[in-house]
Amino acid sequence: LMMHQHHPRAAEATTKYFLTQATASTLLLFASMTNAWTSGEWNLLELSNPTSATLITIALALKIGLAPMHFWLPEVLQGLNLTTGLILATWQKLAPFAILLQLHPLLNPNLLLFLGISSTLIGGWGGLNQTQLRKILAYSSIAHLGWMITILHYSPNLTQLNLILYIIMTLTTFLLFKTFNSTKINSITISTIKSPLLTIITLVMLLSLGGLPPLTGFMPKWLILHE
Repeated sequence: LMMHQHHPRAAEATTKYFLTQATASTLLLFASMTNAWTSGEWNLLELSNPTSATLITIALALKIGLAPMHFWLPEVLQGLNLTTGLILATWQKLAPFAILLQLHPLLNPNLLLFLGISSTLIGGWGGLNQTQLRKILAYSSIAHLGWMITILHYSPNLTQLNLILYIIMTLTTFLLFKTFNSTKINSITISTIKSPLLTIITLVMLLSLGGLPPLTGFMPKWLILHE
């Protein structure tokens, strides 16, 4: 799916994605083997080994692109077209988050908090000087995931709400970019002449992803801070 364009950037992105995901999967398998060796259980819901819990947390953080294991996500997303990037930014997050939601009582809350706060700060800082829309969305993804991980141990339901809203907003934004065929931020201003209404909607969606009140993206952040 990533390589169907046969472009050097797509090949580079595919290679980076494969190596990252293979490393994360290896860590996940090693954590399962360590837990099975110490407890006699392959079932991760019976996780009792702290080392296994730490390895699983790191593996899943690497899979979804949490800081400081986020290095691959902006570069990979930049090398893909908007359709494949949409899948990577939304659908690809579901399986790791499903595991995190099941295992969060067994994971180290301090490690989750560190990953969450780091991702929120790095995601917000990294997107400041970007002009490439896909990189902006990549850093936005890192920041949103950071908010979700920060509150995961304390309110998993709030994490699920945040994930659903993130997927809806990101899906809408990618589809709007695809409609304009926009990959740079200055192309949005050019499209104002062609379709002013869609341009306004796109800007509102970007501000919502940034968490600007009183837009939709602000609500889960306010709930997390309130919690």
